[in-house]
Amino acid sequence: MVAFAGRKYAARSLPAFVANSTYTVTSFTLVLEFNRGRLQNLYWKRDGCAKCVGDSTLVCLNNQDCAIKTSNCKNHGGNVDCSLGIQLAFSGTDKHLSVLNSWYEVENLRQYSLYGLYSNLKDSLTSQYSNIF
Repeated sequence: MVAFAGRKYAARSLPAFVANSTYTVTSFTLVLEFNRGRLQNLYWKRDGCAKCVGDSTLVCLNNQDCAIKTSNCKNHGGNVDCSLGIQLAFSGTDKHLSVLNSWYEVENLRQYSLYGLYSNLKDSLTSQYSNIF
């Protein structure tokens, strides 16, 4: 996966691994780096494998990303929702030279994610009605 943005001068991220037939990475953080309000760079923030520890459904890839075995994903017969999640964070300065530093807070933002709540709600609602239709 590659992110890019811009008009006359474009910023492009390095490619990030998402999935293959063995593993799927579901959580990404894209950092938009600004200098005086102008986009300079896009990069994928690597979170390491701390969240993999103690979770038997996750595997650490290259000491950079936690991945799920693709066979555990719902779309491959498993029971894990492997939907892609991308968080945006900002670094650098705006046009008034105010510091943009939300990328420091990415780890804190994850604990307030509504994705898990929505996913569980969606599953509980659809499972109730699947017997009717």
